[in-house]
Amino acid sequence: MTDTTALDIVQKAMTVAFMVSLPALGLGLLVGLIVAVFQAATQIHEATLTFIPKIAAVIVALVVFGPWMLTKMVNFTTTIFTSIPQLIK
Repeated sequence: MTDTTALDIVQKAMTVAFMVSLPALGLGLLVGLIVAVFQAATQIHEATLTFIPKIAAVIVALVVFGPWMLTKMVNFTTTIFTSIPQLIK
């Protein structure tokens, strides 16, 4: 295995990790921004008001995008495992 092959595998792993985490983090960020604007407009500064909606949004994102995330991770892992014989040369 050469350095470029190892770096290519790491780059693909980071890309898959970014793609898999993006729906949950993006939705959590969006809900957090909406709640922050609501809190600024109403001057209600309750800690649970920010925490509960973000957790609920992340859970919804995991339920909705979970099968897609799992497929992406399984495909990447399968590709890595099947390419091991070519990498060992």
